[in-house]
Amino acid sequence: MIYLRLVLESFRFAVEALRANVLRTLLSLLGVTIGIFSIISVFTIVDSLERNVRTSMSFIGEDVIYVEKWPWIFEGNYPWWRYFKRPAPNLREFRALEKRLTHQQGVSIFWNKGGATLKNRSNSISDINIQGVSFGFNKVSDVPVETGRYFTPQEIEGGRNVALIGADIASDLFPGQNPVGRDLKLKGLRFRVVGIMERQGENMFGASNDKNALIPYTAFMRIYPAGPNGLEPSIAVKGLETDIGLLDLEYEIRGVMRSLRSLKPRDEDNFALNRPELLADMVTGLFDVVGLAGWVIGGFSILVGGFGIANIMFVSVKERTNIIGIQKSLGAKNFFILFQFLFEAIFLSLIGGGVGILLVFLITLVPQDALEIVLSLNNIVLGLSVSVVIGLLSGIIPAVLASNLDPVIAIRSK
Repeated sequence: MIYLRLVLESFRFAVEALRANVLRTLLSLLGVTIGIFSIISVFTIVDSLERNVRTSMSFIGEDVIYVEKWPWIFEGNYPWWRYFKRPAPNLREFRALEKRLTHQQGVSIFWNKGGATLKNRSNSISDINIQGVSFGFNKVSDVPVETGRYFTPQEIEGGRNVALIGADIASDLFPGQNPVGRDLKLKGLRFRVVGIMERQGENMFGASNDKNALIPYTAFMRIYPAGPNGLEPSIAVKGLETDIGLLDLEYEIRGVMRSLRSLKPRDEDNFALNRPELLADMVTGLFDVVGLAGWVIGGFSILVGGFGIANIMFVSVKERTNIIGIQKSLGAKNFFILFQFLFEAIFLSLIGGGVGILLVFLITLVPQDALEIVLSLNNIVLGLSVSVVIGLLSGIIPAVLASNLDPVIAIRSK
């Protein structure tokens, strides 16, 4: 009960400190407000950016390893010209991986061709990305079918002219109509629409499934035949959830690929195993640097705010010296006086930090088309925790001085 009374009394003294000299107190708390605002706003924006980046990268799948000719991240000492000599993945390797891998739940081969044009009578849409995919593509990548269906194995292996299109293609080529069951033209060939993907909008990289069209890889190869300068495919393998870090899958893929390409034990790999988490780690590292900058920028403001709160507390101790003497003469212990001023400093700091968090929250209410900014609970807790620490550090010396006052001398002071 004594602790509850202590908290309530400290809160009352903090409110009285605000009322006694509103302008002085507000100016002193301004540093804490700006500091918390700087730190939490930076962290909020960084978290929102990171969330949007990771969402934007979801199209390349989770727990997936890509077998490709080129690595996504180049090694510093590796001669770049050696990459040109590497063979591209092929159908034979795809079928072997699909048959021999045990630590997988989906294997797919796919090609990409950008800048294509699709037509339906007088309607056309350009800059379309055409993907030639195998049947397991929906297991390794996100293919959200809203209307219609996905391909059947017979359509894939038979090379039938069927297509799964994005929302922008559907609305531009078939305005006011249900595209499922209708035909569109690609390179003069008719393709029957079997499904429409959900509208997703552009991600942070400018990519969007809304302008994607999936067709069977067998039909794709008829339109875009392979050759020395032809399009190079990628093989994607989705690992098991029980394979932490996909280490077993990576070792298995490497072993199968080296066997297929007749590589000797001392020969280096002539293929790349690309993993999306490598890009995610790079993004996280970049955002860590931005977050550190936020701490540095906000730290100076918080330091100034801490001195301001300490100044308020020294003035408060001086103004209430007589009251402290009376409390001690009536039996108040030193720790009671100490915690009283510490709680007051923490309350003042929390007020400044709370205003800073409120300003960040108001920013999140502003509509943003490119980036949705969300103030997370973690950042709110972080801001309040920093405020508590600043209040504690700022009030510790004035509180110790107040608790060590001699009651007789304190009562006689004016």
